[in-house]
Amino acid sequence: MTLQDFTEEIRRRVSTDSGFDATVKLATDQGVIYIDGRQSPPVVSNEDAEADSTIKVSLSDLQKLGTGELNPMTAFMFGKLKVQGDMGLAMKIGQKLS
Repeated sequence: MTLQDFTEEIRRRVSTDSGFDATVKLATDQGVIYIDGRQSPPVVSNEDAEADSTIKVSLSDLQKLGTGELNPMTAFMFGKLKVQGDMGLAMKIGQKLS
């Protein structure tokens, strides 16, 4: 799956409600997915903008998180997933991705 494919999938999952009133950036090895939950409906783009929480993860591991093949806590503990900023917000977006 390409970055654009994954961006579209996230856009579909948060199309009506992101579940949070903040911004999140998924920084992958292939590029950025930016989610602005402050807008209604939420805006999902590949813009590299400042965010309330930034999650650094490879696109491959992000896909595994999305399918349930990789547990978010395991990924975090083994350094496959790193969070900068609001950890609670990162956990909320994790629920949307799985």
